[in-house]
Amino acid sequence: MARKKTQAYTEEFRREAVKRAEKDGNTTASVAKELGVSAQQIYNWRRQFNRLSDKQFNTAAGVDYSKSESEEVRKLKRENKRLQEELAFLKKAAAYFANNPE
Repeated sequence: MARKKTQAYTEEFRREAVKRAEKDGNTTASVAKELGVSAQQIYNWRRQFNRLSDKQFNTAAGVDYSKSESEEVRKLKRENKRLQEELAFLKKAAAYFANNPE
């Protein structure tokens, strides 16, 4: 039995669908029918938008939770760890040479 392939929608599409459904004179069901998605999906996107799931929506209150921003943070954490290890090694080496003058 084959699994049903789910459609991946862009963040821009999801945001626009939620905005259209919230406009006066529009219902979630009518917007869903226009866009070819289920009304429940729009309700889910609205809930995710309000909770700001960083996997679905990338910014909140000026803070960027996008993939590129997260990637940069991971890179900086790796570099920080490497520099801390380097510093610890240099401290040990300095202590060794301070105790063993030749």
